[in-house]
Amino acid sequence: QVHLVESGGGLVQPGGSLRLSCAASGLAFSNYAMNWHRQAPGKKRELVAAITRVGDSSIYADSVKGRFTISRDNTENTVFLQMSSLKPEDTAVYFCQAVNGQDSFWGQGTQVTVSS
Repeated sequence: QVHLVESGGGLVQPGGSLRLSCAASGLAFSNYAMNWHRQAPGKKRELVAAITRVGDSSIYADSVKGRFTISRDNTENTVFLQMSSLKPEDTAVYFCQAVNGQDSFWGQGTQVTVSS
């Protein structure tokens, strides 16, 4: 059974940083591209960042470019999202997703709240 477990969320002041982790089990992790999405209250879920299976390429939403960095460790079956210069509008539940063709698995999400 596939499990994706996010961690690292919390309350942070504007301008602060957080590092999210997503630990995967039950799948051949290096065969999956990994995505981070977020969903704010009353808004659609949006793709924040994505990284290829081997980690040699990544893309970002315009709203987070230059502030967020996605990375992965295929030896630890984990994907990370380093978030810096956080803004109140980054407040959302952050989800990781594993994708391989038509296979898609989601974590349960971790709350990030940016507030003074």
